[in-house]
Amino acid sequence: MKNTEPKLVEKEKLVAEKLNGRFAMLGFIALVGAYLTTGQIIPGFI
Repeated sequence: MKNTEPKLVEKEKLVAEKLNGRFAMLGFIALVGAYLTTGQIIPGFI
């Protein structure tokens, strides 16, 4: 028998997922900025 009730997601999980996505985007922008300014993917590592 199928469950026809819509699944509810807790508000805390939605907030955590949005925050995680924003930090991931910020990290990607930092990576691109570091690559454009230094020419290295991880500055100082190689």
